Amino acid sequence: MKKIYIWFITLSVIGISIGILYLTIIRPGSVKLPEDVVMESAFGGEYSFANLPPKIRLIEFMYVNCPDVCPTTSLRMNLLKKKLEEDGVFRDKVEFISITIDPKRDSAEKLALYAERFNITDDNTGWHFLRGSEENTRKIADAFTFMYRDPGNGNYVHTTFTYMLDQNNKLVESLPMGEGFDSDRIYKRIKNELK
Repeated sequence: MKKIYIWFITLSVIGISIGILYLTIIRPGSVKLPEDVVMESAFGGEYSFANLPPKIRLIEFMYVNCPDVCPTTSLRMNLLKKKLEEDGVFRDKVEFISITIDPKRDSAEKLALYAERFNITDDNTGWHFLRGSEENTRKIADAFTFMYRDPGNGNYVHTTFTYMLDQNNKLVESLPMGEGFDSDRIYKRIKNELK
């Protein structure tokens, strides 16, 4: 009986270790951006996920009427953007992408007003606020295993992660949204990736 218990514990530890390895190393790097997706910018331009130039990217899924984590994350991303601008790397080496998960309600105009809260007024700033068809939005979200659902009242239930991609569009890290979005730590991580 004692041997069975030891075997059970050993196999459990091995199984948990494999699971942690998969979730932290293997799975994160396996994100494949759908190259057939083109989204509309809040300012009238288009953003294609095909043949992206090498840059570090933060990808945030959000919606304009989000009452809590989305605006908090966007605010903290804005603080991070200012630091990266001071270093001269934002836009040319680092870009942010905010994609609405509510394209029915979030028109380009509403998305532009949301972007203006963070002093983003055109497509040339390095921070893209995007909307697409429901199908294309789902394709991008599925690439990150980002889950979202409208329970019928317009207040989406969604995963609370923002995603950092390296210059080869490989997922580096899933970052907590809202209060957990640590601009200082992420700044250091981005600077390390740029070395």
